[in-house]
Amino acid sequence: MTPTPRPVRRSLPWLLAGLSMIGPFSIDAVFPAFPLIGERFGVDSTGLQQLISMYLITYAVMSLFHGAISDAIGRKPVIVTGMLVYALASAGAAMSTSYGMLLTCRSMQGVCAGAGLVVGRAIVRDSLEGAAAQQLMSRVMMIFSVAPVIAPIVGAQLLFLNGWHGIFWVLMGFTLVIAVALVLFLEETHPPAARTPFNASTLIRGYVSFGRDRPFWPLLLSCTVNFAGLFLYIASAPHIIRDLLHLSAQGFPWLFLPTVAGLMIGAWLSGRMAHRRSVTYTVNLGYSAMLLACGLHLLIALVTSEPVLPWSMLPLVLHGIGIQLAFPTLTLLLLDRFPQRRGGASSVQAFCSLLLCAIVAGVLSPLLSGHMVYLALGASLLTLVGWVAWRWYQRLTTQPRVPHTAMAEVEVECQTEITEPR
Repeated sequence: MTPTPRPVRRSLPWLLAGLSMIGPFSIDAVFPAFPLIGERFGVDSTGLQQLISMYLITYAVMSLFHGAISDAIGRKPVIVTGMLVYALASAGAAMSTSYGMLLTCRSMQGVCAGAGLVVGRAIVRDSLEGAAAQQLMSRVMMIFSVAPVIAPIVGAQLLFLNGWHGIFWVLMGFTLVIAVALVLFLEETHPPAARTPFNASTLIRGYVSFGRDRPFWPLLLSCTVNFAGLFLYIASAPHIIRDLLHLSAQGFPWLFLPTVAGLMIGAWLSGRMAHRRSVTYTVNLGYSAMLLACGLHLLIALVTSEPVLPWSMLPLVLHGIGIQLAFPTLTLLLLDRFPQRRGGASSVQAFCSLLLCAIVAGVLSPLLSGHMVYLALGASLLTLVGWVAWRWYQRLTTQPRVPHTAMAEVEVECQTEITEPR
């Protein structure tokens, strides 16, 4: 007999949505405070970028382990502990007396922040199946897309209350509220009978085995750099808004509103196209949109001596649309390379994406954010790498040894999964 699915509390979507907002707020809410932090600790713009890169590096490394630890001791202890330690790190950041102490606290935030998102996905899969699980994840990711717009606006308003310290105090309060709500309302979805011992060596050997699958590499590369071109603009937001557009902290919506609008439109288009177009067509269209956006950025930067609103920011809408058209399909193709180890494949993809984002924020952004032409060239190069990797994957999977009917079945299954949450 098929077991009856456990009833899901109405509070679960709200808890997961709250957890999904911690990551964007940890990054974007701090941007408006960069000048005040730099003035307080005597740090230049390059050093300030380490506030983002240090957070992303520790976030990336721990994303490899959060899921496995929750498999061993349960979902709820990992998330609750992560939120409590994150709150403690936020308090430490607010009270930092040196820039080194602030960076250390940011690193601790990164260590804990991923617990909510990574383990939250496992909770969804424990609680729901099929379309219901996909619909819940879709709602959570929609909030995740809106959070980057809200975060810098909130951060800018908090500067009037208690300077840059207020941002970290609010992050502490928010995560404490989430932790209390988790204790009261979150049910453990991974019972002791289903738990597996945590074995680091076995975990690492499993990750290494992914490298033996040739199509895994181009898919991993394409997924990893898919968002990096747009993230270059997001990570460079303080320089774009203050130094290039000459706006105050209230000007961050000029960059983030077009970005999120594009991501949301792209998600809607992806769902509409799922039953009408093939996987190849959808991904190719996504990369076409991204490359066109990069070309428009470059053209506008070349014909204007300095960025002009709204034209210099409008290509971000097209870039966001392209990302959302390509990324869901690329991710599903990647996970379907290992049907029995999709969690491990997802962790590797998350690790690589976050690590690249850390490099973009800590290295590329400081080097390229001085001029819109440099940013456009950097985003174009990253997007081209993703497109070349996608073409590489197509060549590997369209060789005669791969039956065409098998590929067609994979495409149909992928499009069905993409459509379900819409």
